[in-house]
Amino acid sequence: MDQLAAYERRFRSAGLPLFIEDYSAREDVFTRAAPLLAFVFLGEMLGAIQLDWSVVANVAAALGGLAVLLVAFGLVNRLRERPFWSFPEDVGVPELAAFVLLPALLPLIFGGQFGSALATALGNALLLLLVYAVVGYGLLSIVRWASRRLLGQLRASLELLTRALPLLLVFANVLFLTAELWQSARTMPTSFAVLLVGLLVLVGAAFLITRIPREVTALERDAGVAGPSLSRRQRLNVGLVMLVSQGLQIAVVGLAVFAFFVVLGVLMVNAEVREQFMGSSGHVVLRLHLFGEPVQITRELLRVSGGIALFSGLYWAVAVLTDSTYREEFLDDLTRDMTETFKARAEYLALRR
Repeated sequence: MDQLAAYERRFRSAGLPLFIEDYSAREDVFTRAAPLLAFVFLGEMLGAIQLDWSVVANVAAALGGLAVLLVAFGLVNRLRERPFWSFPEDVGVPELAAFVLLPALLPLIFGGQFGSALATALGNALLLLLVYAVVGYGLLSIVRWASRRLLGQLRASLELLTRALPLLLVFANVLFLTAELWQSARTMPTSFAVLLVGLLVLVGAAFLITRIPREVTALERDAGVAGPSLSRRQRLNVGLVMLVSQGLQIAVVGLAVFAFFVVLGVLMVNAEVREQFMGSSGHVVLRLHLFGEPVQITRELLRVSGGIALFSGLYWAVAVLTDSTYREEFLDDLTRDMTETFKARAEYLALRR
């Protein structure tokens, strides 16, 4: 049992909790998250208050809401044949339904706020989905595991980036010194800029999501020969590990490109150049002195550098998973790490048998 527990801890730390046999949302996800859910559940007694009421009325409503929640959940405990005031050690469908529906009753009882009730129920349902994604698929463990590998990924990224650098720099420098890009950065509303960022991120994520399943199949074929085939949920777990790992690498490359063009813009694009590009000197957000010379960082410079960084990250995501040379070098390190985990899974399953 100690050996099995050690293997299961290893799978969790690697962001692969679904490699654990008999892993279920009821026992391994929501029951583990029960303290957080209980804290949120009790905090939602504030759904009984209204801002236009007096302080005394709101305090009374909050206490009344707390009483309603405690009594209602106590009744759920009795239905589940537990003591009235007990904390559930097994979170199943009745407890999850109570978590979603009971707090939503408070705005209806105290003030007839149908909109607030609906928002509370939807918010709690979304929170359960988030808990399932974070705990059930080990998202935090995946981020920690990928972050520990980030230094090695940086080295690999720099080696690969030097091959793609000539084409990337030609494209980026031509784009950086284009007056139309600076004019767009100056006139574009902030809401449109946010939508543009979201669009590029969505396109990159969609490309990764469509490409990664075949990489998971190839990874299982190369690294998983020591054990039985993965289930559909286990493949999804491995795909999530690859997605986060690749996403961190893209983020590092994008941040490096962003920093490079911010420095380049500070040195090259002064107020006179910006006047020619945009018809104005732009919105200055930071003034500095470098070697006795005044330099400025403008909102337009940050927007232009950010746009080029996003396009570079998108190009990098496509290149790494489509170009055979980049793809092999990127996947080699990941395959070595995964091979050890797949071997551990085979030993774990043999030990269970």
